[in-house]
Amino acid sequence: MAAAAGLLCRGPLFLRRGMRTFTSQTEGEARVTQVLREKFPRASAIKVVDISGGCGAMYEIHIESEDFKEKRTVQQHQMVNQALSEEIKSMHGLRIFTSTPKP
Repeated sequence: MAAAAGLLCRGPLFLRRGMRTFTSQTEGEARVTQVLREKFPRASAIKVVDISGGCGAMYEIHIESEDFKEKRTVQQHQMVNQALSEEIKSMHGLRIFTSTPKP
């Protein structure tokens, strides 16, 4: 029904090392994912979702990386903010969820 109303629902992008599963993604989701992949090459999982309805104003990011090991949550989030410093300038908001891989 959403398609009939002229709306296009877009799903999340989820990358896991060794396997890539792509669903329909916005240009902004792809750009943010690429930046995170470059800045966190040891990330075992990255998920970026445009939660603004597709306009690119707000994103939710889930990233799992060894880079976060032994760092407090605020330090992990600062690392993500620094990595996305240019992209953040055009955003209204950002939700960040970070974790380290389970052994």
